[in-house]
Amino acid sequence: MSPVQLARASEGLVGVPFRLHGRDPETGLDCIGLLSAAMAIGGAPIALPTGYPLRLRELAQWLPDPAELGFGKALSAFRPGDVVLLQPGPAQFHLAIADHMLGWVHAHAGLRRVVRDAALPAGTIAAHWRLRRTRK
Repeated sequence: MSPVQLARASEGLVGVPFRLHGRDPETGLDCIGLLSAAMAIGGAPIALPTGYPLRLRELAQWLPDPAELGFGKALSAFRPGDVVLLQPGPAQFHLAIADHMLGWVHAHAGLRRVVRDAALPAGTIAAHWRLRRTRK
């Protein structure tokens, strides 16, 4: 799977209902479920945590090692398929995936669905990862 394939897979999930801890596009996804589902669609399934609270005081206990999932720290400007961890508020975190037009796909709790936005969702960038090409 390439980063562009990850971008395209995430775009295909726009419109899926939002569901906290959701991991199945048929029943709903949250932002972590969006990444998990997009990776699975691209043939590179990954295991991501569930059961986390809405507010996280200790992110480290819930954040798997990105390298073990095939991601590395991005050292340049955004590219399609990049994954950004945002901190929209105290003890809040959110994932967004750059699409092929450098818009952003993410699971929007307020709108209750996966959406595509032209701008990066609000928040401080806590991490920026890029998928290393994986075998399909």
